[in-house]
Amino acid sequence: MPRDKGCGLGLVSSKLPALESVDSLRRRVDEASRQTDLDRLAISPHCDFASTVAGNPVGEDDMRAKLRRCVEVAEAVWR
Repeated sequence: MPRDKGCGLGLVSSKLPALESVDSLRRRVDEASRQTDLDRLAISPHCDFASTVAGNPVGEDDMRAKLRRCVEVAEAVWR
């Protein structure tokens, strides 16, 4: 990855309503930080919550919970 670029890690599924655990997301961020500096990384959903014409089985409450989880992990990792 070029030294002047950052990377958003699409670690949170936008396809399924199941909420990823904080521990599993932190482990995946840790894995990525072995490849590049942690300050060049960010956590994000995998892609848009309606990435197909029919959409995905993820309701608004699920989406909000997943975005809150991204914030929760980001605050824990990048305090």
